[in-house]
Amino acid sequence: MAHATVKCQCPCSGNEVAEDARRCCAVARSAVNLPLAWSFTVLCALLALPCVLRLVRLDYVRLGPGVRAGDLAELLLVIAMVAMLSPVGGPIPAAGWQAVLGLTVGWLGVSWWRERRSCQPSGCGHHALSALAMLYMVSAMPQHGAAHGPWLTMSTMDTGLAWPAAAVLAAYFAADALRAGAQAMRLRGTEPLPGHASRTWCRAAMGAGMGYLLLAAA
Repeated sequence: MAHATVKCQCPCSGNEVAEDARRCCAVARSAVNLPLAWSFTVLCALLALPCVLRLVRLDYVRLGPGVRAGDLAELLLVIAMVAMLSPVGGPIPAAGWQAVLGLTVGWLGVSWWRERRSCQPSGCGHHALSALAMLYMVSAMPQHGAAHGPWLTMSTMDTGLAWPAAAVLAAYFAADALRAGAQAMRLRGTEPLPGHASRTWCRAAMGAGMGYLLLAAA
């Protein structure tokens, strides 16, 4: 996924020279960003705790189903992010992630539409876009990536997203992360709604992780 200047030597012959060289260079490039990938993996794994605590402690009868849907979606996306960022990978094949993320996009899209009509902002639109971006990254894996078996290790694959789409999405998530971080700093010590501070910090961290994933996969 990562791009860096590396030198590879892949002894091979026949018609598979270019393919073998490309795979060799992809593996070498992926090793360059392993520390960064592990850092984001640990960060995203830590985000699961506040997500679970909100789901357990908050009164969603009062806050509304839209807020609960947003918090549940955030936990699901955190788990997906850990699997996508981790150099170790996760025990779900690409087709499984495509199915899960596709259903998540549809569910969050419906929740976002209901949210607009009820005037109860819950972030479902943002989460739907996050799930859509993850679905795009998994679907953009090269065909040989389908042979990885039941254990998906996306962070070491040479994904190669289209630059315009990756740049637009990365810019959105980076800007949203900065906005959420600034809002969290501004509202320190105050909390308009229960769980708002935790939710805002998680959104900022997830936005940074999404931006990294998109740029690394481009």
